[in-house]
Amino acid sequence: MAKRIREICETRVRYGYRRVHVLLDREGWSINIKKVYRIYRELGMQLRHKTPKRRVKAKLRDDRAVAVGPNDVWAMDFVHDQLATGKKLRVLTVVDTFSRYVPVLDVRYSYRGEDVVATLDRVCRTVGYPKTIRVDQGSEFVSRDMDLWAYQRGVVLDFSRPGKPTDNAFIEAFNGRFRAECLNQHWFLTL
Repeated sequence: MAKRIREICETRVRYGYRRVHVLLDREGWSINIKKVYRIYRELGMQLRHKTPKRRVKAKLRDDRAVAVGPNDVWAMDFVHDQLATGKKLRVLTVVDTFSRYVPVLDVRYSYRGEDVVATLDRVCRTVGYPKTIRVDQGSEFVSRDMDLWAYQRGVVLDFSRPGKPTDNAFIEAFNGRFRAECLNQHWFLTL
C-alpha cells in the first residue's frame, strides 16, 4: 500500500492525499481516507506550496510506450496569441503522435477544464477515443473535470514533468510550426 502511494506521489507531484485516495479507490484498493492520510504523512509526501519548480521531483520517463497505431497516443497543449485588437486568445492543439493527424484546433478567448472536456468529447465522438493523452501540468489538464472524463472513458492522462517540455515533444514541435506558419504570418481580427 505504501509503495503504491509513493509511486502515485512521484508521478503526480501536485496530488494531495485526497486525490491519491481517489486513484487508489479506482484501482480497487478498499482503504479508508484516514489511513491514506496517515501513510501519506509517514512517507513525508506533503504538498509544499512555495517550493520552486526546479526542486520538484518526478518519476523518470523511461517507461513511456511508443504509439503503435492511430488513436493510441495523443499529445495536447495550448498556444497563446492575440488578435489585431490586442484581445488575448488560446488555441487548444491536439496531435495524434502516430499518424501526425490533428483532430482538433479549437480557438477561444479563455479555456477552463470543462471547456477542454467538452471539446474532447465532441471530437472523440467522431474520431474515436485515444488510449493515452500526453499533457503538461497545466491547470486545465489537472482539473477534476478532465480527470473524471478520462477515467470514465478509459483514457490514461500521461503528465509530463514540470519544466520539461521535451516530455511532450510532438505537441511542442507542432505548436512551433503552427506559430511560425500560421499565427506569425497573419493578423486575425475576430475568432
